Order: sequence, then C-alpha cells, then structure tokens
Amino acid sequence: MSETYTALARKWRPKTFTELVGQDHVRRALVNALETGRVHHAFLFTGTRGVGKTTIARILAKCLNCERGPSASPCGECASCREIDAGRFVDLIEVDAASRTKVDDTREILDNVQFAPTRGRYKVYLIDEVHMLSTHSFNALLKTLEEPPPHVKFLLATTDPQKLPVTVLSRCLQFNLKRIPAAQIAEHLKGVLEKEGIEFETAGIALVAQAADGSMRDGLSLLDQLIAFGGGRAGEAEARAMLGTVARDHVVQIAERLAAGDAAELIHFAQSLEQWAPDYAQVLDELASLLTRIAIKQVVSDYEGDELYAPELIARLAEAIGAEDVQLYYQTALIGRRDLALAPDPRTGFEMVLLRMIAFRPVAERGQGGASAQAPGLARGPASPAAAPRRAQGGVAPPASGDWGGILAQLDLQGMARQLASHCALTGSDGAVVKLSIDPRSRSLRTSALEDKLAQALSKHFGQTIRLEFVTASEPAQTPAQARQRASEEEVEAARRAFDADPGVQGFRERFGATTVPETIRPVK
Repeated sequence: MSETYTALARKWRPKTFTELVGQDHVRRALVNALETGRVHHAFLFTGTRGVGKTTIARILAKCLNCERGPSASPCGECASCREIDAGRFVDLIEVDAASRTKVDDTREILDNVQFAPTRGRYKVYLIDEVHMLSTHSFNALLKTLEEPPPHVKFLLATTDPQKLPVTVLSRCLQFNLKRIPAAQIAEHLKGVLEKEGIEFETAGIALVAQAADGSMRDGLSLLDQLIAFGGGRAGEAEARAMLGTVARDHVVQIAERLAAGDAAELIHFAQSLEQWAPDYAQVLDELASLLTRIAIKQVVSDYEGDELYAPELIARLAEAIGAEDVQLYYQTALIGRRDLALAPDPRTGFEMVLLRMIAFRPVAERGQGGASAQAPGLARGPASPAAAPRRAQGGVAPPASGDWGGILAQLDLQGMARQLASHCALTGSDGAVVKLSIDPRSRSLRTSALEDKLAQALSKHFGQTIRLEFVTASEPAQTPAQARQRASEEEVEAARRAFDADPGVQGFRERFGATTVPETIRPVK
C-alpha cells in the first residue's frame, strides 16, 4: 500500500460547527455564547454513542484557542487549530474516564489546573465517559468545578448522565445530543461518497443509515464496511447481504399476499424465504416499515414515499389494503417481533405472525343478529351469497329493516363513513334509491363526502348505482350502533347479576359486610 488508509469516520469528522450534521440546538447555543463572549467554564454533553459529543467538544476547544479568535468560526490554519485537529495540542487534555477511575489519577490530572496554558488561550480538559469516575474522583473534580481558574474550561461527555452526582450536574451547562435522523445520515453519507468518487445506490445508503440507529459514526463505519464488502461500491444488494436483510421485493410480496388474503400462498412464500437464511426479526421490521408508509399514504394523499419504495407501489398497496387492516398488520408485526424469541424457532414464529395477520381482522359493525366480518382470505368476497341474485336481476330488492346490520357488516367501508352508516336505520328502498333515517344525535356525521362513500360502498355491494335518501321516520328505528350499545349494556347487566349470585361474593358480604361497586363490574371478553 502506498499510503495508510484513514477510516471514513475519522477522515470526515467535522472540524467546524458548519460541518456538523444535526444537533442544531447545541450548535446554536454554543455559537451564540462564543459570539457574545459568555462562555461558561463547564459543559456537559450527553447522548448515545456516535452522535457528536467529543466532536463538538473538540470544535469548541478549537474555537476557544484559535489564534484569530476566540471565534465561532475557527480559521483551521493557525498552529493551534492544526494541532487540535491532529490531536497534539498541549493545552487540550483529553481524559478517558473509563480507564482512569482512581482518585489518584484524577488528582494527577487536576494538579496542573492552576498553571497557565502553555500555548493556547485556555487550558481545556475534555473528560470522556465522565460517569465512570469513582466517588472520590468526583469529589476531587467538584472542588475544581466550584472555583475554576479563569484560564480553564471543562468539557465533559457521557452516555449515562444519571450516574453523575447532582453536585457536578448543577455546575455544568448540560446539552443533550439527539439521535440523528436516518434521512440526515443518508444525506451525509451520499455527500461523502460523492466526494470520495465511489459508486453507490440510494437504496443501499438508506439501509446503512437505518442500521446506524441514529449514530453518524456507526453510519460511516458501516459505510466503510459496505465499500469493502462490495468491492469498491455501495449497492443495495451488497448492503442487504452485509446487513442480513431480505430483498426489498420479498417484503413487498408479503404485503401483496396480505392484500390478496390468500393464506396458503402467503405461507408458501414465507417458507421460500428459508433459502436466504433471513433474520426474521428484521423481516418483520421491514414489513412494519412498509406498512407505516402505506398508512401514511392512506391519510396523506400527496405522500410520495421515499427511495426504498416507489410512490406507485405505496399508492397501489394503500388502495388494496384497508386502513384498519394496515393498523392490525402493523400491530401484529410489532407484537410478533417481540415474541419471536419465545417461538420454537424463528421461522415458526415468523409464519405464525403472518397467520395471525390473515386470520384476524378488525371486527366490522355488528347487526342485530350479531353477524360480523370474517377473516380476509377465509371469506373476503365482495358480498354475501344472498347478494348475488340481486346483482343478477339488475335491481335492488327492498330489504327488511332488520337486515341493515347484516348489510353493513358486508360493506367495504372504513372510518367515519362506517360510523355514519352505523348510526342510520334502513327504512326501505325504491329501485336504486335506499332510504335511511339517522339518529338525531348523530346528524353531524352527515357530510356530502361521507354520504358519497356510503353510496359507493352500497353500489359496489349491490352491483349497480345506488342513491341515498335520508328521511324522517314516524317511529324511531333502532340503528346498528344502538343495537350494539343495548347488547353491551345487557352483557354488563348479566355480568353484574352473575357476580352478585356468586357464592364467594355472598360469603364475603355475610362474613365481612362487604359491598360491591356496580360500576367496576365488567363482562370478561
């Protein structure tokens, strides 16, 4: 090798505040302090690994000791700036508290605090992982923090601020550094690759940024690893192979089979993933991530997705999967991932998660007879068998008023439009006109948009264009919502009667004079 290779995390470490990615709240406070000359004597930077704690501390040390400063924009050219960048500035004393926890080590470091700086304007003590110091070491540090010489600045960094004594915390300005968003990490990584002249694929960089988990340093280290793994390029296939994630198309195919409701095909495809030896927890993570994008598209019509999934794909899946199903699939994926370690083996656990998704769906509005929607893929047809003859005849047979709950259970209707329908009662029909009466307390649900959705759902159910007509009934009819409320009240009342009749409860009353609180008794579901 002609020259020593420098890791990307070191080569592209920010040297000024303008180069810093993220942490704008910290940068703004420090820049303002430097520009106004109100620089505190002790700073504490907290946050998880790789978010910029020691980087910001070194930039601050450079700002304080730049020969053309102090300034929020150090020149980077003077001897002090160059020596700080090279890590050999004599007045920047960096201490790794994890390896120097004894009180004697701390005293040895602090003995020279009283002496003036050798080269710079300030003597700066940068103590990393400061929470690792012993109690005696903290006491020694505290004495200096209480009455520091004017030429000394303390920059403390830690991933665990809870372990610091409150006496130390109270004498420092504390800055909590946040995890860096994956989008910002990806953007920075792309900029680094462009400057390095390395070929890359945007989707591959997005995967690396996501795997970095908020740490820019981890992102750059993973990028280094990906370039080596990919033989000098950073592609999506190489990133997935390195990170152990399945191909994006596999996750899309799972979502498409969920939309189709075909349990047999879904499990067959899930079993075919075995040849890739996937991390099934990551597969569920990616599926949940895709479902999140679908859910956003369903409520934000102009959402265009991102580099991982094309806008047309997200739009197609958002149309194919009901909004309530998306929420259920997402929750099932999260719970299944948590319970994956409890399964006989990861593959079995993964397949069972998919079966749960396909076997259960949100309960549709129940009619007076208690009918409910079945699982998608078991009986997710467009309508009940009784609806087929009505379609064939080309008209709407006038249904009896008691059938409205059953019809509603079969409609492909979600959200507020279903709420409108459930608070209505069917009073009759006249050809293609369906007449409904609405619960007077729910008249606010009547909007043209919701009425249109209800009419479209009925048109799809009966196979012809349906118009709605809202009428005022002479005698108030019971709506599905009222039927559910009455059934719920009857269940509660039955549970209370059963509780009161329980021999054990009666025994408590007789022996101890116990009383029951009816409002707290609920039926067991």
